Amino acid sequence: MAAESQAPTAGEYIIHHLQHLQNSKQSAVVDFSVVNLDSVFWATMLGVLTCFILWRAARAATSGVPGRFQAAIEFLVEMVDSQAKGIVHSAESRKFVAPLALTVFIWIFLMNAMDLLPVDLIPQIWHVAGPALGAKDYMRVVPTADLSVTMGLSVTVLLVCLYYNVKIKGAGGWVHELFSAPFGDKWYLYPINFLMQIIEFVAKTVSHGMRLFGNMYAGELIFMLIALMGGAFAFTATGIGLAIGHIIAGTVWAIFHILIITLQAFVFMMLTLVYVGQAHDAH
Repeated sequence: MAAESQAPTAGEYIIHHLQHLQNSKQSAVVDFSVVNLDSVFWATMLGVLTCFILWRAARAATSGVPGRFQAAIEFLVEMVDSQAKGIVHSAESRKFVAPLALTVFIWIFLMNAMDLLPVDLIPQIWHVAGPALGAKDYMRVVPTADLSVTMGLSVTVLLVCLYYNVKIKGAGGWVHELFSAPFGDKWYLYPINFLMQIIEFVAKTVSHGMRLFGNMYAGELIFMLIALMGGAFAFTATGIGLAIGHIIAGTVWAIFHILIITLQAFVFMMLTLVYVGQAHDAH
């Protein structure tokens, strides 16, 4: 970033805001020992908040006239349950899958919603506290704008799907399906069938994580560009115009972004249900 006495350029501002707080310096080669500490922290905190919200709703639930909080949670529960019933036909599996989908939806919604905070609010707080704690002056607060987080979520969904493939079909039945579908149970088609199955698993997992990451990363960039308009404020016609544009564009994009963060959480939840439902279906 630019020196303290010199204001950063637009490029320096964006590059700085896209840096993660990490446990060590990232090298040019792939290094799985490097951890994005900010993403882990905020994802964990919001995961705990998700569990607390659901625990609080269950604890405060009454059979009488529900309050607004209980009504909102009940609406989400009924929505997720109806979707789960239409996709996962095993009532036994839905005892785990439906609560999982509800947790995924609320958790991802909260992580996405961090994008609605002012771009420089938490980074500026960390700008003061971070160096004092011996940490680098980086802090990103939208976990779903980090590819490692979204791919971690999608890989977890893949593991759940593999579990249900084995549980529903048996280890032998699933292995047989890997080699006999989709083109038929012929020995000369086994290599092609197996290759297609692996490609399907990889494609679903990658697209599942990349879709969420791409949308949230783009939304984060747009908020940064809007913030640059406000940063150009000065007592000139151009500066005042940019400041007004910053307020209008920020308000419009924030309102529209509420739809995006909700939709992306819903899409990720629905794909989770679809993939788990497919694990129950025999080819």
